[in-house]
Amino acid sequence: MPQIHIKLPTDVHSKLLKKAKEFNVSIQEFTEQTIGIAAEAGLAKMYTLRKKAPKKDSQFNFIDLFAGIGGTRLAFERAGGRCVFTSEWDRFSQRTYLANFGDMPEGDITKIPPETIHDHNVLVGGFPCQPFSIAGVSKKNSLGREHGFKDKTQGTLFFNIANILDKKQPEMFLLENVKNLRSHDKGNTFKVITGTLTELGYKVFDQTIDAQSYVPQHRERIFLVGFRKSVFGDSPHFSYPTPPKTSPKLKSILQKKVDDKYMALQTLCGYFLLTETITACVSH
Repeated sequence: MPQIHIKLPTDVHSKLLKKAKEFNVSIQEFTEQTIGIAAEAGLAKMYTLRKKAPKKDSQFNFIDLFAGIGGTRLAFERAGGRCVFTSEWDRFSQRTYLANFGDMPEGDITKIPPETIHDHNVLVGGFPCQPFSIAGVSKKNSLGREHGFKDKTQGTLFFNIANILDKKQPEMFLLENVKNLRSHDKGNTFKVITGTLTELGYKVFDQTIDAQSYVPQHRERIFLVGFRKSVFGDSPHFSYPTPPKTSPKLKSILQKKVDDKYMALQTLCGYFLLTETITACVSH
């Protein structure tokens, strides 16, 4: 592997060492990762400047919040949209997103002023579900920690979305979260969320959809769709699609020939599927 040797000021070295300890890695490994991300970010910025040039075939602009590795972006691009802003704080997800799309996501959404975000027609966001999920709430209760909106780290991120909707006023939004969002805190959490979105001028629709109609996994999620009343009126013409009755099997998405270098990943995926199956059985 190519190497470079540089001298660091004492204070910079101390900060790197402190951060490395937080991630439980060596300072060499941490520095290697951060320099790699910084370099990729620089290249991504140059690429993004070119990519964000107007496209005649784009039917609408959207932003991708809490983006993960970009699954939702794929769907909106296939529908004719152009992504003009992305936010994802996890550094490993950032690197995968960069590899998938050539865009390096911005970081912590709480530190990004809404007015600096590109104008857009649709806001897309799968805001963190841990504060509201059954498993997440149980874990936080067992640790004596707050959940829902009282979780100051993740539970209040919905209000960052609301702030962006208020400042940028996109015509539509799509938000996704766990099914338990509807019943969390005896329904009060869901009332606050839908009430806030309504007060911001949107007609809100909600429906729980099971992903097993599209992927080989039983995964129920609630989807909130909103239309700005000043654009679409009080009764916009919208209905959720009817999921297909047939469900794909796991073997239908697996490659038959896989390079040996991915063997560890196959083992990890197999372990994940096994543990998830066991967890599901125990929870039922």
